[in-house]
Formats: sequence, structure tokens, C-alpha cells
Amino acid sequence: MTNAEREAATATALVEAAKAGDSRAFEALVRRYRKRIYALALHMTRSASEADDITQEVFLKAYRALPQFEGRSQFFTWVYRMTVNRSLNARRDRARRGEDTIDDPRLELAVAVDARGNPGREAELRQTYARLLRALDQLPIDMRTTVILVSLQGMSHGEAGVIQKVSDGTIAWRMHEARRRLHEAMAPERVSRKRGELSADLARVLTEYGLPLVPGKA
Repeated sequence: MTNAEREAATATALVEAAKAGDSRAFEALVRRYRKRIYALALHMTRSASEADDITQEVFLKAYRALPQFEGRSQFFTWVYRMTVNRSLNARRDRARRGEDTIDDPRLELAVAVDARGNPGREAELRQTYARLLRALDQLPIDMRTTVILVSLQGMSHGEAGVIQKVSDGTIAWRMHEARRRLHEAMAPERVSRKRGELSADLARVLTEYGLPLVPGKA
């Protein structure tokens, strides 16, 4: 049995136990997926407070709807779809109100991790990371969601397709087009950072889309 199969089997067992009334089983599901659900909501909303609210809402909704969960999809794809839908609604609501986030928590977290207290490095990384995140945010919403699911959440094309209710081929096309657009957005300035100096999420995005990683001076 592969790791993925073991993961699915464990989640299925926990879901069945939770449906039978074992509250600890549902708590185990929350512990298993909470960080990833929060990260997904954070990438999609760009708001730490909204991401926290959405995470709580999604698990509360999942708990209440658990008796109706038939298991035709995996539990994590079910809660991921809830998170995507709720995050998209939050962004649309914010846009209608004419509101936008000023500080990007994704940028702040990445810079805090990678700058290691060096003001010069912080300024350099902030510029590069801000540009990359701006390019990501300028992708069409469905394409950006695909990028987040596949590149930042590590999902297969099939899993992302289930969550977004599209074919594997559509996911593959979106990823191909995202690579092209991100490469064009970043091409004027080469990314002069060693891969080891990039935070996990941003390094994965850069690697995934074939953006040039040119070692800079130590």
C-alpha cells in the first residue's frame, strides 16, 4: 500500500468513526487537515483573519454535514472544495465593498523566514517576492486556484480537477498557461537567489514554472 493509499484509508476510517458519533475522530480529521486548509484560504484571500474565519467555518460546516457525506469523493477533496468556494465568495464580497488588503501576509511570512534579520536581504527579497505574488494574483481566478492547488498544495491534476469540477486536461492546460504567464512576468529580472534561500512555497512556485534560479552572491 502506498503512502497516499494509507492516507486515504486512515481518513476514511476517521470519517466513518466520526459519522458514528466519535467526536475524537473528527478532531483528528481537523488536526490532519487544518494547516493545509488555512494555507489554501490564505493564498486565495490574502487575508490572515479571513483565512482563519474560513478555516473554522469550513470545519464547522463539514461537521454538520457529515451525516450526508456519502464518501463518493475523499474527505480532503470535499473540505477543499468548500474552502475554495468560501474563499472565492470572500474575495468577491470584498471586491463589491471596494475593499482590499494592504499588507500581504504571504509576503510578510516569506520575507520573515528568508531574510533572517538581514535588512539588506529583506529589501531584496521583498521586491522579488512581491513581484512573484503579484504575477500569481494577476492570473485568472480559475487558473490561480489551479496553481494554488497543484503547486502550493501539492495536489495531482486529478485531485485538483475533482475540486474544481473540470477535467485533468483542463488542469494541465491551466498549468501550462500559468507557466508561460509567470515566466513572462518574471523574465525581465532574473531571480538572483539561491534555491535554499527561498521559502518553501515560493521556491516550489519558481521551480514548478521553470523560472530561472540564478545563484547570487552570498
